[in-house]
Amino acid sequence: MKKTSTRLADGRELIYYDLRDDTVRDAVDRRPLERTVTTSEVRRDPLLGDSVAIASHRQGRTYHPPADECPLCPSQGERLSEIPDSSYDVVVFENRFPSLAGDSGRCEVVCFTSDHNASFADLTQEQVRLVLDAWTDRTSELSHLPSVEQVFCFENRGAEIGVTLGHPHGQIYAYPFTTPRTALMLRSLAAHKDATGGENLFDAVVASELAGERVVLESEHWVAFVPYAAHWPYEVHLYPKRRVPDLLGLDEDARTEFPKVYLELLRRFDRIFDGPGGGKEGAGEPPTPYIAAWHQAPFGQLEEFEGVNRDDFALHLELFTIRRTSGKLKFLAGSESGMNVFINDIRPEAAAQRLREVASS
Repeated sequence: MKKTSTRLADGRELIYYDLRDDTVRDAVDRRPLERTVTTSEVRRDPLLGDSVAIASHRQGRTYHPPADECPLCPSQGERLSEIPDSSYDVVVFENRFPSLAGDSGRCEVVCFTSDHNASFADLTQEQVRLVLDAWTDRTSELSHLPSVEQVFCFENRGAEIGVTLGHPHGQIYAYPFTTPRTALMLRSLAAHKDATGGENLFDAVVASELAGERVVLESEHWVAFVPYAAHWPYEVHLYPKRRVPDLLGLDEDARTEFPKVYLELLRRFDRIFDGPGGGKEGAGEPPTPYIAAWHQAPFGQLEEFEGVNRDDFALHLELFTIRRTSGKLKFLAGSESGMNVFINDIRPEAAAQRLREVASS
């Protein structure tokens, strides 16, 4: 992997990640952009104890542009985009309309491929490994920023999820706090460790799932399963078998095997609603919308979670869709949005069975 860092016309950082070491990246951003001004701030809810990012400048962000005006495609001739070069393998750059900025953290965009019409599942294993290396590098770099406490790499896929740019891409949020969902995990981790005399909760969960009926696929270094209390209709958690706190902790064997395992999962997700049990054969169901989210240990202090340290946390990826059956979505209504109590219409065991049935050939 070759890494080349440059600056866009408004001062934002852009980084090329290339498969070839002899690739030269010297294209200049020719757009007449003024320096980006953001109004992002983080406010803490005194009743719930969580944080909300207020980012009113995002109202003017790019919204569903036509394909020939996509800002994530390479620049071609006089059609100038966020990527100055005419081609790229993987690119990461500071978001022009960030939810978090300055002392409130940082937001980055990750372009997985220059092919506008592709999806992550269309990538080769070599390309996926490059994306993994980019995620890892950005996690390392962002963790050293004084305002950053947790790094979150994720992909939103599909209009139903709320994606406003059709080009295959993801994002990285560098938060100035430990996120509420991670805090809940850490509290459960601490309580279990205390109650059992030191047992790791993540290890216990993975061991239980490996012995059960909800495993979707298993390889030498990874295991994917539908969790016992899945919140979403089809939800899969992917863990390395050797517990590590973040992407930096993955060894070479796990990194090498990840692309094959992850591509298999994504391709199964695209088959869920086709054929028997999933929808009408040949009905032309749109690609499955999903969110893919990496959960990593915070880089900040963990004193409030007594007895827990970073190495107790387990890196894992959560992949889920809001589609519950062909043509129908799972909406977050009163119980979910109002009280954070999820109601799942599909038994996790049935979801796991379906994901095993649609194994790619």
